[in-house]
Amino acid sequence: MKLKALALIGLLSVVSACGGTAGGASGDKTVTLYTVDGLEDWYTARFAEFKTQTGITVQAVTAGSGEVASRVEKEKANTQADVLVTLPPFIQRVAAQGLIDAPSVLMNNYLSFIHNPGASPKTWDDLLDPKLKGKIQYSTPGEAGDGTAVLLELQHVFGEQGALDYLGKLEANNVGPSSSTGKLQPKTAKGEILVANGDVQMNLAEIDKSGGFEVFFPADAQGRKSTLALPYYAGLVKNAPHADNARKLLDFLFSAEVQAKAVDAYGLPAKADTPVSGPKADKIKAALQGVEIWQPEWDKVLAKLDADLAAYKKAVGR
Repeated sequence: MKLKALALIGLLSVVSACGGTAGGASGDKTVTLYTVDGLEDWYTARFAEFKTQTGITVQAVTAGSGEVASRVEKEKANTQADVLVTLPPFIQRVAAQGLIDAPSVLMNNYLSFIHNPGASPKTWDDLLDPKLKGKIQYSTPGEAGDGTAVLLELQHVFGEQGALDYLGKLEANNVGPSSSTGKLQPKTAKGEILVANGDVQMNLAEIDKSGGFEVFFPADAQGRKSTLALPYYAGLVKNAPHADNARKLLDFLFSAEVQAKAVDAYGLPAKADTPVSGPKADKIKAALQGVEIWQPEWDKVLAKLDADLAAYKKAVGR
């Protein structure tokens, strides 16, 4: 995905732009956001509104959910980011280290899968069909939030050992590792691969822009479809170089007015009492029709994540 009015900048340029004290240099009207990909177009509109209201420019560094979290961890002795937006369990991992203040759900979202029109899988068993050899790719658990969610969803469906057994079989069709879920969308649209994982917000937004694939939720042997809640979280980074500006940005993003605009990006507001309606809300509802949504206990997920990832790597031979 590409940023339009919002500049996508590398870490070196962020370092040069964001020096100063914890409160931000006097007169410095910037704030640096490290964010998972998927919300680029929504950010463009929101950050233009934020600059109009405050005069503050948001500089965004966009990468996979695990990568942006890792950058915050690596930079803890020389903090560069002011605000972090990423997916669980990475946001919980950063919080457990005391590197982010009380992160909160910014936008609700859910794990999904996509397929090219050249394939029509409906069940988990369908994904094991030899006809899909070299045509399936999912983002890597432990590196991408959506990829970690794939592992959790399979544990939910098959149990912990059953999930590992399934992923071992799926490896025959898997192209290989991917640290970014977003990069799998154009590959699926072009037919380079036929099936990939994703999330409802990102997938529906991309379909709206360019199409080329469809969202689906694999069913189990009894025909049941399920998915897990996978929200975007946001929080203030400890020792943020522009903390005052960062707080203003977070207040803006969590305001009722901006929360109501989550649906513009095919997300759902974090606040349950924020009403949403219109064609995009209807598409979200249609996509999730008949799908059981379950809520992981993210602290428990984080506590056993290292062991789960080690077992995963062994199961797929990496």
